[in-house]
Amino acid sequence: MSTPRRFPAAVYRHGEEPDPRFTLANERTLLAWIRTALGLIAGGVALEVLGLDLHPQLRLAASLVLIVAGIATPVLAWLGWVRGERAMRLSAPLPGSLLAPVVAVAVTVAGVLVLIAALL
Repeated sequence: MSTPRRFPAAVYRHGEEPDPRFTLANERTLLAWIRTALGLIAGGVALEVLGLDLHPQLRLAASLVLIVAGIATPVLAWLGWVRGERAMRLSAPLPGSLLAPVVAVAVTVAGVLVLIAALL
């Protein structure tokens, strides 16, 4: 009997199968970051489409910061999922993530841009 192929092979071909609870928790974290990405993109689009009475260039810049962060978040989340899953399979320490600081900086920058745009 052959073992079914699983995607991505770069993760599943290594080590031992971890406790399913940890694998599912890792997947829930990935999905939470995907929801965050959708919110960032929606916020960026809404900021620009609503046409608030803000400085137009700053409003556009804030929208772009949110949209770019929303595009980068799923990529970074996927890489984090891969690194976490591989670490669990190899009984290695779980890796840290740069995703939360990146999103925090992007939201802070967008917020400052909106604040400045509102004051002008």
